Amino acid sequence: MSYRFLSAALLVLLVVPVLAAELVIGQAAPLSGSIASTGQRMVLGARIWFDHVNAQGGIHGARLRHVVRDDAYQVEQTVAQTRKLIAEDQALALIGFAGTANIAELLKQRVLSEAGIALVAPYTGGAPLREAGNTSIFHIRASYADEAEHMVKQLSTLGYERIGVLYQDDAFGKSGLDGVKDALARRKLQPLLAVGYPRNTAEVNPAVTAMLKAQPAAIIMVAVNKPAAAFAKAYRAGGGAAQLMNISVVDPAELVRLAGIEAVRGLGISQVVPYPYTPNLPVLKEFQALLKQYGDGAEPSYTAFEEFIGAKVLTEALRRAGPAPTRAKLNAALASLSPYDVGGYRVDFGARKRSGSSFVEVTVIGGDGRLLK
Repeated sequence: MSYRFLSAALLVLLVVPVLAAELVIGQAAPLSGSIASTGQRMVLGARIWFDHVNAQGGIHGARLRHVVRDDAYQVEQTVAQTRKLIAEDQALALIGFAGTANIAELLKQRVLSEAGIALVAPYTGGAPLREAGNTSIFHIRASYADEAEHMVKQLSTLGYERIGVLYQDDAFGKSGLDGVKDALARRKLQPLLAVGYPRNTAEVNPAVTAMLKAQPAAIIMVAVNKPAAAFAKAYRAGGGAAQLMNISVVDPAELVRLAGIEAVRGLGISQVVPYPYTPNLPVLKEFQALLKQYGDGAEPSYTAFEEFIGAKVLTEALRRAGPAPTRAKLNAALASLSPYDVGGYRVDFGARKRSGSSFVEVTVIGGDGRLLK
């Protein structure tokens, strides 16, 4: 073989990008612990889209490998599992983590920024995660402040002014509480009372006692499934008659299962993606069809649909990043989604804009346990 031929071959290797055989997408999710059912639905929503993409030939010929690690909704485990996803699994991007405090700790320790890796569609609306400098996180859901404004607006329109707040005593709950306080202040009101409960527990009896004594007309809960259900059950059993509302992170089926329909009938839940039970948008038709094909009999849920949207956003950015994506190229491609329509639901990022949507609507648990719009 001639020197000239070898030189030409080496030049080709230097110029032509090496195509990846697979692209690793990492997810640290609460598959055990206090919000395990939420974590399982989060993983499901992303997985069915990735399975579909792989069945169509992947992205630029590369298959997607969805690596999931359980963090049990524990802050220290989220950090440890994320480091493993980055270093051991060589994840190109991350998707769908849960917990304001969990993700805040990743930011505090600079885990994402030092790796130059993007986190897409975290399952949180916490305000601290949306500050201008946090360019590693791409949000596809509205903030808790947006949700609080929508709920307070609806309650005030109906004449409710005596509003109590139940909140998880951590970064998640305090972010939601701040949102409620700000929304009330815009109407020259303040919470009648605000009572916390410890994270990763359902120790809500002190809050139940306080709410029964204060007799608010409505109670906004910034709570996850088990404590929200425990509160509703005990509060109704104690004769509490306030209108109950909860921020979007609860699963209505879990509330009914844990508390019983009598305790949660009429409970309002703010939602940050469209109603997933009726296929009235192209993306909903797609979601329902792929859930039936790849979901092992699972029923539609808001949580799964939210992460399905997140997975679609991520794979569109992967497509735009080209056949040899890097973390830096992918981050730039995500920022280029300005706007991007996933099929009737739109996200809008930018060079410094990471909050892609402010969509909020309120649903109500009906007498048969199903959500009503």
